[in-house]
Amino acid sequence: MHAPWLDIVRAFPRLAFEVLSELVAPTRCAACDVRVKPRTLFCTSCMDSVLPHTSRSCREHAIFAYGGAIAKAITRCKYDRRADLAPRLGEVMAASAESFAGRVDVVVSVPIHPKRLVERGFDQAALIARPVAKRLAIAWRPRTLARTRDTPRQASLDRDARATNVSAAFIVRAPEVVVGRRVLLVDDVRTTGATLSACAEVLRAAGAQAIVTMVLAEREWD
Repeated sequence: MHAPWLDIVRAFPRLAFEVLSELVAPTRCAACDVRVKPRTLFCTSCMDSVLPHTSRSCREHAIFAYGGAIAKAITRCKYDRRADLAPRLGEVMAASAESFAGRVDVVVSVPIHPKRLVERGFDQAALIARPVAKRLAIAWRPRTLARTRDTPRQASLDRDARATNVSAAFIVRAPEVVVGRRVLLVDDVRTTGATLSACAEVLRAAGAQAIVTMVLAEREWD
C-alpha cells in the first residue's frame, strides 16, 4: 500500500532547493525582469503581448508568433548572454511538445558555429531543446549536427540570400543517432525556414526516418 507521506519525504529536497533558490535569486520576468512567481516566464503585463502561433503543418510546429515579450526574451537570451533564460524558454516548449510523445525518438537542435559558441558561451537552441527531450523521456543529442561555416546572421538577409547562406552549411556529425529514427529538430526562431530545411536535408541523407521541426517562435516574412 502506498503511503502518501512517502511522496512528501521524496519531494522535500526539491521543494527546499526551490525555496532556497527563490531567496537567493528570485524568479524574474524573462522580458522585463519584474519579479514573478516561481516557474513563471512572464509578468502579467508582458504576457499580454504574447500571441500563439498556428502551425503550418503536422511536421512544422511553432508555439508563438515572434514579437512582444517572447521576441525580447529570445533576444536577451542570445545577444545579452542570458543563458539562464534558455531552460525556462525550453520548459514552455516542452509543455507544448507533449503531443509528440511516442511519435519521435530523439531531439536534435540546430547548432551554432564554434566561433559563435566561444563568443556567446552557450548554444541557446541546445539548451532550449533539453527540457523537451526530458519531458518526452527520449534522447537529447545536441552534438548530432555541426555547422561547417560561420554564416552571416539570417536576420540580416533577404529570402533568397537566406537559402544560399545556409546551403551546405551543416553536416551530421553522428549519423548513428538518427539512422532509422524519427527526429524532432528544435530551434528558437523560424522565418523563411531555410536553416531548418538545410538541417533536415542532411538528416534525411544520413538516414533519418522522419523529421518534425519545432520552434519557440515564428517570425512573419514580408
